[in-house]
Amino acid sequence: MAGVLKKTTGLVGLAVCETPHERLRILYTKILDTLDQIPKNAAYRKYTEQITNEKLAVVKAEPDVKKLEDQLQLGQIEEVILQAENELSLARKMMQWKPWEPLVEEAPTNQWKWPI
Repeated sequence: MAGVLKKTTGLVGLAVCETPHERLRILYTKILDTLDQIPKNAAYRKYTEQITNEKLAVVKAEPDVKKLEDQLQLGQIEEVILQAENELSLARKMMQWKPWEPLVEEAPTNQWKWPI
């Protein structure tokens, strides 16, 4: 694995991560574990699981941080880590919200119609 390539990210409040591969592997694994608790037919699980598995495969396959950033095309590796942390937070919230369950009451007429 490549060592730390830079001293700063150039982004205020975003420190350089010394072990980005390890951090991303942990985060992506936690996201997948959380998604396992969501029903298989839920759209959020289907698409998030697919995207997370793709990203995890790239992280495992590419040991060079700069090349990893180029392959993921999501910004600096620290930004990718921040995005993964946010996705994990969202996945946990989705577990509480349960958007895949039916509505408690029927939606008002024309609620899903735009423009009215």
